[in-house]
Amino acid sequence: MDCWGNIPKNAELSAEECQRYARQLLLPEVGRSGQARLRAARVTVVGAGGVGSAALFYLAAAGVGHIRVVDSDRVELSNLQRQILHRITDLGRPKAESARDTIISLNPCCQVEIFAARLEAANIGEAIPPADVVLDASDNFQTRYAVADYCWLTGIPLVSAAAAEFAGLLLIVDPAQGSPCYRCLMPEPPEDRLQGILGSVAGVMGCLQATETLKLLLGHGSELARKLLSYDALKCRFHIMPRRQAADCPLCAGYALGLTS
Repeated sequence: MDCWGNIPKNAELSAEECQRYARQLLLPEVGRSGQARLRAARVTVVGAGGVGSAALFYLAAAGVGHIRVVDSDRVELSNLQRQILHRITDLGRPKAESARDTIISLNPCCQVEIFAARLEAANIGEAIPPADVVLDASDNFQTRYAVADYCWLTGIPLVSAAAAEFAGLLLIVDPAQGSPCYRCLMPEPPEDRLQGILGSVAGVMGCLQATETLKLLLGHGSELARKLLSYDALKCRFHIMPRRQAADCPLCAGYALGLTS
């Protein structure tokens, strides 16, 4: 297997890469230079559940070279209805390990790292090292807010997606673009509650999350840096709403007013 990890990052695409990504290389917005950018990119995905499964599959398929998976849970039978990275033979295994093996089986040229411990304030720097983009596909607000705050304070672009019942939300926070932070939308985390979900809705949101991430990695930016996308599966409708920086935001108001360095 002629994987890129065995050759310099700035080397020409191998014959295998040209064949694997042939349909992607036809896109003027990607081409050989864009594919090389994806090959050198580093992303961290927090959550290898329903949304994260779809996002991870498509990031790996597109040729993102370095993928870090953060998840402390183990695979359960009830996960398999939507968490398509995992198989019946993975029951009881750490999701991060199962995700790694599935990703590599799809694209052996991806370098996959895992962090299988519970993400907390004390270890978030270890869980989320410097990256080009962080994807939040977690399933609880405590983790979601911790990741969002950390990415804002460290300047890492964040692509956040969530799904529940028949609905989904997607947004991007990119401090370099002056995005409103996550807390501008919801200042404090709501209470977590167990909700049902149609599995394919998680897949839709994960695919959208991967698409927006690939656009960022290719240097094309995204309108969602200042907007919020919502998806209503029952009505088959997408809505895009503006997001604005809140003057009293507990996280980024000082940045908005030029008071914080």
